[in-house]
Amino acid sequence: MYDYDLLVIGSGPGGQKAAIAAAKLGKRVAVAERRDMMGGVCVNTGTIPSKTLREAVLYLTGFSQRDMYGASYRVKSDITIGDLLARTAHVVGREVEVIRHQLLRNHVDILGGTAHFDDPHTVTVHGAARGDHNTVTAENIVIATGTRPNRPSQVEFDDERVLDSDSVLQIKQVPNSMVVVGAGVIGIEYASMFAALGTRVTVVEKRPSMLDFCDPEVVESLKFHLRDQAVTFRFGEEVEKVEITPRGTVTSLVSGKRIAADMVMYSAGRGGVTEELQLEKAGLSTDDRGRIKVDDHYRTEVEHIYAVGDVIGFPALAATSMDQGRLAAYHAFGEPARELQSLQPIGIYTIPEISYCGKTEQELTKEAVPYEVGMSRYRELARGAIIGDSYGMLKLLVSTEDRTLLGVHVFGTNATDLVHIGQAIMGCGGTVNYLVDTVLNYPTLSEAYKVAALDATNKIRAVNMFANGSSDESPTPDDPPAPTSPID
Repeated sequence: MYDYDLLVIGSGPGGQKAAIAAAKLGKRVAVAERRDMMGGVCVNTGTIPSKTLREAVLYLTGFSQRDMYGASYRVKSDITIGDLLARTAHVVGREVEVIRHQLLRNHVDILGGTAHFDDPHTVTVHGAARGDHNTVTAENIVIATGTRPNRPSQVEFDDERVLDSDSVLQIKQVPNSMVVVGAGVIGIEYASMFAALGTRVTVVEKRPSMLDFCDPEVVESLKFHLRDQAVTFRFGEEVEKVEITPRGTVTSLVSGKRIAADMVMYSAGRGGVTEELQLEKAGLSTDDRGRIKVDDHYRTEVEHIYAVGDVIGFPALAATSMDQGRLAAYHAFGEPARELQSLQPIGIYTIPEISYCGKTEQELTKEAVPYEVGMSRYRELARGAIIGDSYGMLKLLVSTEDRTLLGVHVFGTNATDLVHIGQAIMGCGGTVNYLVDTVLNYPTLSEAYKVAALDATNKIRAVNMFANGSSDESPTPDDPPAPTSPID
């Protein structure tokens, strides 16, 4: 007889949802988590604090209102790190309590401390105090320990001037200049935040481009806006070493260039938090980045042990991890479950935001899939003028054969929310005709879908008219009148 039906190691998005899903099935469940990390990396050092920091930056700098009130407009003229982190601390504290309450409300035991395996069914959880430890057994185990930033040996990290993406949340002041090493999602998000604060940012990336999984037109738009905020890009450059000096830091590149800056944020990859688990005692192993291999049911090479979230690698998204945890719990107890939809949105919280779902133009071209592009720009929308966003855009990729949506790419305010409209239509197999024929609230950013849909269908009609001498569809007005109502 085991102490628990399911033991979850880690309380991040994946671990939390795995525990609650099993509890809802009537199972005895426990979660092992370090006492200061309830909610995991996501809540304490990752998604939640970084996105809260972004909101604080947007508000205090008045960034979204600069088109209307001028580039010098700010809500607060002298923004301190205390102003920024006060909001972060409030939100993180609230989220920790929400997660703790959800676990306790579902009768999930919380074991505070660092866990390691004693054998495939036994785990010991060591607390911070001497002699504070629990040894428990479980029929099934879910590993959801997440990842931490890589720290190369040639970089002198001191968590004050040379930081990683975790310790950047503990800086003492807003730097005048900063080097960001790594132009991945995390690096570019922080680069855009500090640039909005007025920091002179230099981005160093050994690859020839950034965010190459995104639509190139969207990435070019982001680069344009970042350069407009004095961000310098050094692509195709590799860091040789980073040194701390009495006045700041000096980053030496392999090419011989040297960059002086107040701070350096190193954001080049993350590794699984697995070294303390003593996985070998459970019969498990990891790759060279500490990640655990799983099958389609999130089962490891040991039949009763599952792994979910960032610790298993791609896509390493909080939203995806939540469903992975839920599905792992279902599979562990033989509960029927549908697999995750392959159509998943990607959201990048830069300033401005990027989000997309489905295929890119490059993928469709490589696969020889005929498509048409429908484009809408926020400056064409009344809502765009109201919120002061003249640069945003929405791009639809539409099949010219059956008019289904193949991809949706959004750049600008609320991109990570807007993308879900296109995702829902694509997931249901809908066509662009729905967007042409439906009525959307006015004035909203959602209208961008209708404008882009009309753009795509008008292009398709034009091709048919030129090729066949006639259109294969009933006329659609190019510029439908704006909807009105008695309350306007």
